[in-house]
Amino acid sequence: MAARIEVEKLGPEEFRVRVIEGKSETLHVVTMKTSEYERISGKKVAPAELVHRAFEFLLARERKEQILQRFDLTIIGQYFTEFEQAMKRSLKAL
Repeated sequence: MAARIEVEKLGPEEFRVRVIEGKSETLHVVTMKTSEYERISGKKVAPAELVHRAFEFLLARERKEQILQRFDLTIIGQYFTEFEQAMKRSLKAL
């Protein structure tokens, strides 16, 4: 069963992400500077969509319980060096 990812914008650079799998869920708060959003996405998708795609990326590599509860989006690249390239590649077709 695929996880359901819900992204809610809390502020201009802050998002709440809820990951739901069956009867369990996790909550996360993600920050992302506008400049980082623009650099990674090229403005091809909305900021909330980039956060959603980042969680799809993470969930393909680890369980939802392993994802930090609060983090800045750019930290993903410290754990998975291919993150930014994967995001840019996935957005290239848009």
